[in-house]
Amino acid sequence: MMPHVTGTTRLYGLVGDPLATAKSPELLNRLFFEQRADAVCIPFVVKDDGLPAFVTGARALGNLSGVLVTMPHKQRMLAFVDELHPTARQVGALNVIRCDKDGRWVGAIFDGLGCVLGMQWEGNHPANKSVLLVGAGGAGRAIAFAVASAGARALTIFDVDERRADELATSVAAATGCSTRSGPPDADGFEIVINATPLGMNATDAMPVDPERLEPGSVVVDIINAPEPTPLCRAAHARGCRTQGGRPMHEGQALHALRFLGFDYRPDGKSLPDAPETTQLWPSQ
Repeated sequence: MMPHVTGTTRLYGLVGDPLATAKSPELLNRLFFEQRADAVCIPFVVKDDGLPAFVTGARALGNLSGVLVTMPHKQRMLAFVDELHPTARQVGALNVIRCDKDGRWVGAIFDGLGCVLGMQWEGNHPANKSVLLVGAGGAGRAIAFAVASAGARALTIFDVDERRADELATSVAAATGCSTRSGPPDADGFEIVINATPLGMNATDAMPVDPERLEPGSVVVDIINAPEPTPLCRAAHARGCRTQGGRPMHEGQALHALRFLGFDYRPDGKSLPDAPETTQLWPSQ
């Protein structure tokens, strides 16, 4: 599966820090190999204060076709693109950039749509459910809009930055009509709990919610890719909850992102459901 890199190979990058557990380069390079595309994806470890310099250098590359964006750059990267896809305009963050041939960079975000799609694939649809979302950063913002748009009955958002949680709740309620508020990370009474924070990536991390407050039989979604299962998912399983790790969301957002970049991707034969709640944030381009 080693890519055959030549002088005509198109470059795709993943920019963020840290990237030790990132799955995107492996996924994209496997896809490029299977589709015999003259392309390769490589990781770029760029610290928070290095983003402006990275963008300056990246824009000088004539063979750069796309950039995947992860923490901590999903919101700051907004200032460096030429055009925002409707998803990025609504959410206020981005996680993929299409570098067009005319030199324009177009930014979009599919974390939220990918999370909902992954939940659909796993039989954990948020429609008509009460949902607790922990984390209102770039991924959390996208997930909040997508879960509300997918028909959640009620959505409560917690973030350590109370003002950020309040602002997101107000924006989601206004945009979707879903009953949305900010509140504490108390899982008691919720049918779905989603962790959209980095908590759990390190062995010393605190739990994003108290597992003892989880409702047995509820669904716990942790968007972290590694470790697998995460500490939260292990504790939730022991509590009698259904659990979902980061892989379904990763595959779901990859399907949307690669479609945006011009590739056909169907993980394990899965497809994009033809459902209004999945497509309403995907207007015709």
